[in-house]
Amino acid sequence: MAFPTRPPGAVEPPGAPGIEPRWTSSDKSAVGTAVSSASCVWFTASHGILNEIYAPRLDMACVRDFGFIVTAAGYFSEEKRDADHSVQAIEDGVPAFRLINTARDGRYRITKTIFSDPEREVVLQDIRFEALIGNLSDYRLHALVAPHLVNGGADNNGWYDDFKGRQMLFAEGSGRSLAIAASVPWLARSVGYVGFSDGWQMLSRGEGLNEEYSCAKSGNVALSGTLDMRAGEGQADQGRALIAIGFGTQPEEAALRTLLSLEQGAEPALKHYRSGWREWQSGLLALDEPHDPDKLNRYRVSTGVLATHRDDASGAIIASLSIPWGFSKGDDDLGGYHLVWTRDLVETAGGLLAAGATADARSVLDYLAVIQEADGHWVQNAWLDGRPYWYGIQMDETAFPILLYDMLLRAGAIDASERGRYLPMVEAAAGYIVRNGPATQEDRWEEDAGYSPFTLAVEIAGLLAAADAVEAAGRLDAAHYLREVADGWNERIEEWTYATDTELSRRLGVEGYYVRIASATDGSLSLRRDFIPIRNRDDLGEVLEADLLISPDALALVRFGLRAADDPRMLGTIAAIDAELRRDLPAGPYWYRYNDDGYGERVGGAPFAGSGVGRLWPLLTGERAHYELAAGRVEEARRMLAALEASASEGGLLPEQIWDSEDVPERELFLGRPSGSAMPLVWAHAEHIKLLRSLRDGVIFDMPPQTFARYVAAKPAPAPFSWRLTARRDQMPAGRRLRIELPEPAMVRWSTDGWTRAADSPCRDTGFGTHVFDLPTQALGPGMIDFTIFWKDAQRWEGADFRIEVV
Repeated sequence: MAFPTRPPGAVEPPGAPGIEPRWTSSDKSAVGTAVSSASCVWFTASHGILNEIYAPRLDMACVRDFGFIVTAAGYFSEEKRDADHSVQAIEDGVPAFRLINTARDGRYRITKTIFSDPEREVVLQDIRFEALIGNLSDYRLHALVAPHLVNGGADNNGWYDDFKGRQMLFAEGSGRSLAIAASVPWLARSVGYVGFSDGWQMLSRGEGLNEEYSCAKSGNVALSGTLDMRAGEGQADQGRALIAIGFGTQPEEAALRTLLSLEQGAEPALKHYRSGWREWQSGLLALDEPHDPDKLNRYRVSTGVLATHRDDASGAIIASLSIPWGFSKGDDDLGGYHLVWTRDLVETAGGLLAAGATADARSVLDYLAVIQEADGHWVQNAWLDGRPYWYGIQMDETAFPILLYDMLLRAGAIDASERGRYLPMVEAAAGYIVRNGPATQEDRWEEDAGYSPFTLAVEIAGLLAAADAVEAAGRLDAAHYLREVADGWNERIEEWTYATDTELSRRLGVEGYYVRIASATDGSLSLRRDFIPIRNRDDLGEVLEADLLISPDALALVRFGLRAADDPRMLGTIAAIDAELRRDLPAGPYWYRYNDDGYGERVGGAPFAGSGVGRLWPLLTGERAHYELAAGRVEEARRMLAALEASASEGGLLPEQIWDSEDVPERELFLGRPSGSAMPLVWAHAEHIKLLRSLRDGVIFDMPPQTFARYVAAKPAPAPFSWRLTARRDQMPAGRRLRIELPEPAMVRWSTDGWTRAADSPCRDTGFGTHVFDLPTQALGPGMIDFTIFWKDAQRWEGADFRIEVV
């Protein structure tokens, strides 16, 4: 059933190819899928209607939205704009939802139960239409569907036809098809171009659907159909309909699946759907908080969100079933947040592990092992199949999978006999970090390069975990080397990222604080000489001195076990963070990512479009709660848990950002409520679960034990003083070994007496892509060390001498 030839009497819908396609609101009120490998379809809802539906993969959005229009004599009402909406999960931990849309003028109510068929790629809507004023016969109910097959609204084909004698609506594009059918007859069907000849245009003008518009080709198309809501056999059946939208490679495949679901009926499908989710939830730890039975079980909402964003076939988990500010985004934003970010993925796997979903967390590790790049790193973000979307390098994303392996090992999810399976992944990642760290091309906010406390903390913790892994494999020298690299970087965290004697520190009465990021070269005298570009601002050339740029990112030094919560440097940092970034709202405290952030709605609430004003992130409240727990302030951590939960939507979904200014009702922006960025943010739900687990256990769930034992509970011996061609240093303290670290096999010729005498020493291969030689400089007093390099593979000298002063 390919796109049909226009039948005799049919009319070309005017307005081809339609207005420029747009996605829809990222302010989701519900997300769901079946716990079944047979049902590769995921749905979202917002403003009382279905919007993006993804099939057959989590990264393939195929529908923009699917809503209803109500008409009567002289009357037009669109449920998503003209009704008040409520959303209810049908059961704790089961992401099937009852959407209730009551017209603000009091004339009608539409109640829908939405869920997916566990046996096939079909989303079902069990609908009841009630006339609150007048009779059912006074009204017409019209379905309006916007296909955006495979992440695009342009170049879709739409038509209506019958399949095996059943009336249906069809669309195809980019090798995918969808079909829509109902349990009641269609009184009329029509297909047109959005903005010109779609059903909304006709119905808003007081016309019926034009059935002469039977197909529309290669454009931004809309499918419309008028349902016969009086077709039920008995009085109780009138006003009710079951509507199915199915997906497939061919239109016939989509149609077949749709009809199979309709014939099965809503009740058996929902029973099967509930059963799958009940079984999955029953295997989790009981981290449920005391709550009113009539209110949300927020723990089960979060666990459901994590599982809903997971691809059973691969183990991958995307960042969100949404496109931030989607209503202002078109086909050029193919990825949205339905991509895999390694950082978000590992944070989410940690949430699954905290909840007791050990097998699901381990499947994430298996997925990561497969999509790792040949040189050991993971790309900035990727499609489910590992194809890069953006190519930036974020060093924490290469360290996080090592930490996930270590967490799973400690949790007993990986036994000793299986360690060898993951060792190549761990070694390759550790090698990439050693060769390319500790500075990062992009920080965790994907904006700036340099030395980030967050990235440093994850890298160092990852190297120590990798050292344990290679030591368990019998490679003692390799483990020793990784620990020395970690120790050397740990020693320099303050040199790279701790600012003292600044205007802010003097005002706060503290010695100093850790900054957000610094790109100062080795040997610079002060961070304040370093200027960091501030992204996403209207004034694109804005920079800020590094020693005035503050971020909660520094809390990672405690979260990952590198510094004690009561370390005076951390206390000064907390004072700076709160002075610059904290905002106390009625529900509790929230924080900005960093001062002068530009990632958020513009002034007045217009959507972010490459520039804006950063808003508050509930995720950061969860991270701060973990710090408070580490500091022994359990009640304060619980207060922040409550603030984190208070930022959620009516359905319990946690947003990326919340609005921080005066209410802007016309843009649906209200103080302390979700903004237009992304909701749900899966990472935030993972943080919520980990916080519940941490509070239950009384310790930070995901703190690596290696770092705390090495840097807080004890203090390691001084690490070798490292010199690299990419990180040259011209002074070193007396009493330390000087380590020359090079990227290729080499010999070092060196002298301590101005080249009167010299020695040639070969570098040893560390096994991680570096070649090192340790000069025995421990006994040297003040003086000079000269050296040069002979590259063995190229059989050439470097052609330059290098000098380091021992002071």
